[in-house]
Amino acid sequence: MTEPLVIAQQGYFFAGGKYEERDGQQVLTGQLYVEFQIPAAQRCPYPVIMVHGGGQSGTNFTGTPDGRDGWAQHFLRRGHAVYVVDQVGRGRSIYRSGVYGALRYPEVARAQERFIAMKRLKLWPQAEKHTQWPGGDAPGDAVFDEFIASQLPSLADMTEQQKLNVPALIALIDKIGPSILLTHSQSGSFGWPVADARPEQVKALLAIEPNGPPFHDVGIDYLGPPEQYKTGALARRYGLSDLPLTFDPPLAPGETLAFEREAEIPAPGTARGWLQKTPARQLPHLKKMPILVLTAEASYHAIYDHLTVRFLEQAGVKPSFIRLEDRNIRGNGHMLMLEKNNHEIATVIMDWLATAL
Repeated sequence: MTEPLVIAQQGYFFAGGKYEERDGQQVLTGQLYVEFQIPAAQRCPYPVIMVHGGGQSGTNFTGTPDGRDGWAQHFLRRGHAVYVVDQVGRGRSIYRSGVYGALRYPEVARAQERFIAMKRLKLWPQAEKHTQWPGGDAPGDAVFDEFIASQLPSLADMTEQQKLNVPALIALIDKIGPSILLTHSQSGSFGWPVADARPEQVKALLAIEPNGPPFHDVGIDYLGPPEQYKTGALARRYGLSDLPLTFDPPLAPGETLAFEREAEIPAPGTARGWLQKTPARQLPHLKKMPILVLTAEASYHAIYDHLTVRFLEQAGVKPSFIRLEDRNIRGNGHMLMLEKNNHEIATVIMDWLATAL
């Protein structure tokens, strides 16, 4: 039997935002919803901020579609205070059509392709290894239906997402103090500029299958062997994000990074990517905190997360890179915090934190 959670304090608040005049009315925009729980036995001095990915909300971390504990509860039991957000314009952070732009709505087929039915669809080499989804892979299955019901529209413009969420997350850290920042998927592009802006306050950055790879998307739509992966659109002008980062030597006003494509595939089942031209500019602020990049065995991120790590290493950062299969944690897809062994994965992350801080 799982031991009861003993919570000393819980609640919610909003972080960030500003008042604007819109159509002759004063409105508040850019605010981020935050709910928190502080355990009675708080053993870690820094709270963990959990930021969900595209199409998701904070419910990614507060439970699973088959009713088990989420990462929030697992971290709380280890003595971490937890702050779970809904991104700006998502969930309990109000969406304003005239301010934030168009929405991209969740699609059942896309959820099956990327999150749930990968083993059956086999759209990338690692997909057939997927075994950890806790239910069926089609409508009519109770777990599948619960997950699809949780999906939410996202802002269609990825750059606008970053422009809205990065200052809101910075405001959150300024409010609660030094923190550990955990991002997943789409929100990975928020974590780097937040940590860059607050290098003394972000005590560790946990990049769980972060948005990537550097510069160009990998066109896994779809497919063929990795050497045939198409190069997608230029999506991250500063390698990790579409927002400027602090580089050394500094970029001149209007200047972006010079980059080139790798000549060879790094390993079977992985894609060639784009990295800085040498000599590479450094990322001095991101050198100041421990950084973890974590990737699941069967996810489409297994194709290219190594490129994010390589970009960081080029820039003088020394991230830890954990492939879950190297820890004998097998069969996970991209929604690893919801899958059958989510507790094992949370333990890997918390154990890494215990040694890194």
